[in-house]
Amino acid sequence: MKTYLVPVDFSETATHAAEFAAALSHQTQVEHIILLNAYYVSIYETMLPNPDMVLVREEEIEQNAADRVAKLEDFKQHLLKQVRPGVKISTHLNRSHLLRAVVENAVSRNADLVILGSKGNSSNDDAKIGSHVVKVSKACPVPVIVVPPAYNIEEISRVVVACDFKKVTEAAPLDSLVKLLNRKKFDLLVVNIDNKAGSKPEDAERAAEHTALYGVLKQYDPKYYFIKQADIINGILQFASDHDAQIVIALPHKYSFLQSLLQTSVSKQLLESAAVPVLLLK
Repeated sequence: MKTYLVPVDFSETATHAAEFAAALSHQTQVEHIILLNAYYVSIYETMLPNPDMVLVREEEIEQNAADRVAKLEDFKQHLLKQVRPGVKISTHLNRSHLLRAVVENAVSRNADLVILGSKGNSSNDDAKIGSHVVKVSKACPVPVIVVPPAYNIEEISRVVVACDFKKVTEAAPLDSLVKLLNRKKFDLLVVNIDNKAGSKPEDAERAAEHTALYGVLKQYDPKYYFIKQADIINGILQFASDHDAQIVIALPHKYSFLQSLLQTSVSKQLLESAAVPVLLLK
């Protein structure tokens, strides 16, 4: 993963996510981090007054844009002190909605990963990343890492991969996972929730042997687990907490027991409840 795209709205949550990206640079092969700010002003705002009878002038819009560019540059200097030496950081102001800005820049700038905070700062009208997390995660063509604001950034040494052993029949969707793991060896814990399954680790590994996942991950010496819990999402998150994991990776929904991950209610539950970052593969 050579390029990270990090949307920032200057809220504490977005700042925290960008600092997570900087810390992650020390464990991955990233070469370029792009700080993206989306600034959209409807044409109607320049033609019609708002409820307070205030009309937005073009000069004000341009000044706001210039202020945002300056803040991006200041933040860039802040992050340069935190990234691995040699990692390039660039900034970009996109004059469109956040969702469109992320999708377009992920494609045009060949981003390999998008990293964003799970919640915006409700006291700041410009902090809309949190409210758009589910939409961005669904529409983004590349993997997305969602970082909770309360997460204490630390080196990633233990990774939980959540999947359905019965559905992982192809290796192709695992490319992003392998790219992430190739930089440094992690303790890899592969989990599947199945109320009817055995409870012993050897039972879980035996079930995983028939999947494409088993062959791909064999070189990383993973440990396999079944989780017997009706509440799938809380089961995953509790497992991650119990095993002191630093990140949870959810395979593409076609291959995961989180088939409904892209449904708004389930996505919000996962992303808002997580105490550690969640990587959504594509």
